[in-house]
Amino acid sequence: MFSLNTLVRPHLLSLTPYSSARDEYSGKEGVFLDANENPLGSASAGRYNRYPDPYQWAIKEKLAPLKGVRPQQILLGNGSDEPIDLLVRLFCEPKEDHILILPPTYGMYEVSANIQNVGIKKVPLTADFQLDVPAVLNSVDNHTKIIWLCSPNNPSGNVLNRADIIRIVEATSCIVVVDEAYIDFAPESTLLSELDRYPNLVVLQTFSKAWGLAGLRVGMCFASEEIIALLNKIKSPYNLSSSTQAILAEALNGVEKKNEMVRDILRNRERLRETLLTLPNVETIFPSDSNQLLVKFTDSAAVFHYLLENKVIVRDRSKVMHCENCLRISIGTEEEDRRLTDLLAAFAAKA
Repeated sequence: MFSLNTLVRPHLLSLTPYSSARDEYSGKEGVFLDANENPLGSASAGRYNRYPDPYQWAIKEKLAPLKGVRPQQILLGNGSDEPIDLLVRLFCEPKEDHILILPPTYGMYEVSANIQNVGIKKVPLTADFQLDVPAVLNSVDNHTKIIWLCSPNNPSGNVLNRADIIRIVEATSCIVVVDEAYIDFAPESTLLSELDRYPNLVVLQTFSKAWGLAGLRVGMCFASEEIIALLNKIKSPYNLSSSTQAILAEALNGVEKKNEMVRDILRNRERLRETLLTLPNVETIFPSDSNQLLVKFTDSAAVFHYLLENKVIVRDRSKVMHCENCLRISIGTEEEDRRLTDLLAAFAAKA
């Protein structure tokens, strides 16, 4: 039986959060003499002299119907890294509790736990980058507070089996976080529709990938209203700037542009895959549901350094579990992908 109160660090349940000026008055009009702001304006061209909405309600009201959730089920963070850090801080007692990660996976889960002196258990994905459900469930104990699942996975790019994810959510009483940073490239696989059914489920998404807003650093955390309320208690008061919120509001009017970019990236991905398959030193291209391809070469180190010398930068994943001799290639523009494949063909011809 899931009980949120037994998972949260006890002292945080009774924590009195910082009360900002905008907590005490959230109106837009008035004479603002409550926050020690500069009343004369800003030294920059724009006007940024007033503090932003600490809860970004205007953004959440626009975002909620796009995601099929309620505004109160959304936390917006400084990248997905902020909610990752907040979730560890909320649920894990240092030196006592631990998280469970499934390598190969996104590295910040482990980094956040290490920073906060929280233990880490590892249960590898299978060789085809899927969940070993029995092994996961056998590794869970009373001090397992969070299970991190990345779907589509990074660096392999594939969606995790939905039924396997649900089995883990249903069989455990800890928090199960599904990181869907790349879900816009496989939208049918999102778990957002399951939030009201499973109170221990948390879903992360981001504006960095398909929306093309990596420079803004904005992540989305979706969960029960109770979990979001607790995260709001421990987050920084003004974690998204006024300019960031203004750009987000504009971007949310561009859903069709985002969808068009996704379609272009998916077309480029398939074109790149087909070309890579013709190269003699490419051994395997793993299935991808995202904007990346994990490619196994006969000698990935030599390929990586050759590309680097020619100022084409890919990610060396050869030392990651199940990824020997593998490079992770982000999908570029048609011109960028052609530059990549021309270099790879030239390298193969020299070998």
